[in-house]
Amino acid sequence: MRLGKQRGQSITLFYKMPPRPPHYCYNALTFFRHGIMSGDITLLTLFLIGFFGGGHCVGMCGGLSSAFALQLPPHIKRFWLIVLLNAGRISSYITIGVLLGLLGQIGISLDQTRWLQNGLFVAANVLLLFLGLYLAGLSTLATKVESLGRPVWRRLNPLLGRLLPIQSVPACFGVGLLWGWLPCGLVYSASLYALGSGSAAQGGLYMLAFALGTLPNLLAMGFFAGQLKSFLQHRSIRLAAGLLVAGWALWQLLQFVRHTF
Repeated sequence: MRLGKQRGQSITLFYKMPPRPPHYCYNALTFFRHGIMSGDITLLTLFLIGFFGGGHCVGMCGGLSSAFALQLPPHIKRFWLIVLLNAGRISSYITIGVLLGLLGQIGISLDQTRWLQNGLFVAANVLLLFLGLYLAGLSTLATKVESLGRPVWRRLNPLLGRLLPIQSVPACFGVGLLWGWLPCGLVYSASLYALGSGSAAQGGLYMLAFALGTLPNLLAMGFFAGQLKSFLQHRSIRLAAGLLVAGWALWQLLQFVRHTF
């Protein structure tokens, strides 16, 4: 604001309006940091993705947990196996989040990568939509996405073979660390959120929220395998959980389109 020329007793005021930001500024990065994908909502979203994806976790990882338990030597209690397996798995998820968040932080500092942020946000929610439909038993497209991580798993599998059968308490944690890299569509979707966060710390926090969401189901699977599996594999439970996940992903995509165009 500045004063104009005096004319008698009156003073004319001129106000310079700030320039309107260009249209491309309303991209996924802005949406992540200031829109519905900000902070607490993202953490809650990722926790619920992990929790409602319990049917998928139990079907994919529950069998592994049971198989590890059958091979335990007498001096290792089942309790420590379950706790350390999940501690290792969560540690790997956090590591993935930190690495991807750091990578995203480097990219976000460049204006030329704004289109990449848009793509990451859309990809994360499209994948989440497919996963929701898969959990509901309405589509199998998500299984094709999970196959993308098999080359990494093939390199880690020999390391897992060296730790099996489990003979010590530290080996329980080591197996859990490797378990965290098992190809999984839910992990891929959460990882894209971490990559789009643009921060190593935030990326690690996002993956921690996702991991904590998966924890109740996998802990319960370790202690009450039979009862929980029959409950989570029930058609109506899978349908409801899958539609919730798919509906949330669709809503976020619609909000993104609304804020971008």
